[in-house]
Amino acid sequence: MHPTLTIAVKAARRAGTVINRASMQLDILTVQTKSPNDFVTEVDQAAEAAIIEVLRDAYPEHGILAEESGESAESANSEYQWIIDPLDGTTNFIHGFPQYAISIALAKNGVLEQAVVYDPTRNELFTATKGRGAFLNDRRIRVSKRTRLNEALIGTGFPYREFDNIDAYLGMFKDLTQKTAGIRRPGAAALDLAYVACGRLDGFWEMGLQPWDMAAGALMIQEAGGLVSDLAGEAAYMETGNVVAGTPKVFGQLLQVIQPHRTASTRA
Repeated sequence: MHPTLTIAVKAARRAGTVINRASMQLDILTVQTKSPNDFVTEVDQAAEAAIIEVLRDAYPEHGILAEESGESAESANSEYQWIIDPLDGTTNFIHGFPQYAISIALAKNGVLEQAVVYDPTRNELFTATKGRGAFLNDRRIRVSKRTRLNEALIGTGFPYREFDNIDAYLGMFKDLTQKTAGIRRPGAAALDLAYVACGRLDGFWEMGLQPWDMAAGALMIQEAGGLVSDLAGEAAYMETGNVVAGTPKVFGQLLQVIQPHRTASTRA
């Protein structure tokens, strides 16, 4: 395992301990609202602090982009940046719905190089290193072999923060409901993308995501033989927040269904 990936795994497991401990005391959890339908708890903050402490101890000069604390000053001068979501699926977590994860990625000069998605409820550790493949608990993973959209199980995320593109999204959802084997919305994009990488889902799409939602999962899918893009089929998903992913054949068919519903505000 690459040294930086080893540190990322250590950080993810440290955060997992924080989250698992807190999951036993949800009745005393303090929840704050960042924006409508967007929540944060002291667990998110404690998990993020635990991750950053591990990363800072090992690589104090690296930049950090984290969901709760934002972008660090080091990011302006370092070629390395850690991209962190300490608890993807906070709404699930505060309801005791066991579908959430820690997501950590490392980019060098804007290119994703290392990825960890850790599900502390199942002790499932997804990892990837650019050019070296993707793994689940040390077992090599690949995207599924499905080639037909009508046989594919597709993941998605409903708009929940901003609703400017709700009509475009509902048009995509309606068409894909009729043209796939099924659609699932578990509620944690990082895990959804990891599930595409290991073949549990055959594809995924969502709009309005943040870099920390996608970074680790996107690299994982690519290293597992899948494809990732924005709604236009380009590589700007980290900038636009709109992502489409899947097996090579399902990915193309997904884009064909999605693209006619794109509006002026969802061109990428």
